[in-house]
Amino acid sequence: MTTFDKREEGFEKKFALDEELRFKANARRNRLLGMWAAGKLGLSGPDADAYAKEVVVADFEEAGDDDVFRKIRKDFDAKGIAQSDQEIRKTMTDLMAHAIDQIKTGS
Repeated sequence: MTTFDKREEGFEKKFALDEELRFKANARRNRLLGMWAAGKLGLSGPDADAYAKEVVVADFEEAGDDDVFRKIRKDFDAKGIAQSDQEIRKTMTDLMAHAIDQIKTGS
């Protein structure tokens, strides 16, 4: 194996690891977001957990965060929860940073 081949293999492994971490962080962020939204919706215990799972599943509808945002927005609107789009998106951003920190620290 040449040095170039070894370098290419290293880049491929790093890319695969980065993608796996990104997927885990996104799923964790969505779970945290679901729990946050569940609290706003007045859900607790098993109902909050079930709602958080719904938010995680909603992320598989399309690439990006818009599917998750639309679910939260729709559910808040249906229950009359006053949260602006900016507040929801800021919470999504903040929780992504929190999820990344949790994964890095293994908590």
